[in-house]
Amino acid sequence: MDRISAIQAFVRVVEAGSFARAAQRLRSSTSSISRQIAALEQHLGARLLNRTTRKLSLTEGGQAFYERSVQLLGELEEAEQLVGAVAATPRGTIRLTCPRNLAARQVGPVIARFAARHPSVRFDVTVSDALVDLVEEGFDLAIRVGRVGAEGLVARRLGQVRLTLAAAPSYLRAIGTPRAPSDLAGHRALTYAYAATPNLWRLMGPDGTWHDVRVSGPLIANNDELLMASAIAGLGLVMVPQFMLETELAAHHLVRVLPGYEGPLLDTWAVYPSRRHLSAKVRLFVDHLVESFSREEGQVAAGRGVSPGAGRPPRSLSTRAAKGAR
Repeated sequence: MDRISAIQAFVRVVEAGSFARAAQRLRSSTSSISRQIAALEQHLGARLLNRTTRKLSLTEGGQAFYERSVQLLGELEEAEQLVGAVAATPRGTIRLTCPRNLAARQVGPVIARFAARHPSVRFDVTVSDALVDLVEEGFDLAIRVGRVGAEGLVARRLGQVRLTLAAAPSYLRAIGTPRAPSDLAGHRALTYAYAATPNLWRLMGPDGTWHDVRVSGPLIANNDELLMASAIAGLGLVMVPQFMLETELAAHHLVRVLPGYEGPLLDTWAVYPSRRHLSAKVRLFVDHLVESFSREEGQVAAGRGVSPGAGRPPRSLSTRAAKGAR
């Protein structure tokens, strides 16, 4: 029995929750994975997994063995990287998921610059606004705005985005222009489905006071671009990240509503399952993300006469401390 391969198979089965999914990730067969686990249990003289027709669960000994196995495999990978060419030349594929509103405008250029530096690294990117399970779906990394996701993940702050309220001139001519946050309750709101409270909009007044307004409207969607397109067509008011609005505001397809009031600032995060055992290529890319987003945020802040570090939270933290909401 190849103990390292068997341990790797065991860890993948636990992470995937099934022999079939683990076999798919390891490009092996279910029967082969099953034999490896059985041989490992026989070698250890203890059962590691409770198997039923519906699910797998760890035994008490299996839980302890799993924790040490993850540590062992991580240290083995680090040792190989220290003495191998991969330490100097990261290679392989980074599986990444990111929201649609960041994908083309920000994440795409960041990937291009990283790939120019490290041509042996490939990217497999899934663009989705849903909070996918990184371990279950086999992702190395996620970029998220506002909400981080499940506890147990590590989140490293990349920057902040400001939500801004806007509408089409045609809508304001037809329905009227809000003069105070309380007026929003009588308007058609186009709301974001994945927000923690889609029908509650927050605005901060010139005196620093927050105004919470219950809103309703004809459209709720899980995509900011759809909400913006609907707003441009005159359907209602929209609150989306400021960077998405810049072109439409400049072209006067949309105008700011209640310009004396600011929408919330949302943190942008790089999120990954483990800090200790992050692979070299992912660690380098996360550093590159932090550098790129910080530079862009600094340029925007400098243009506004604001210190880019003002109010900045810690660089990384567990998701227990990083929960936010749009």
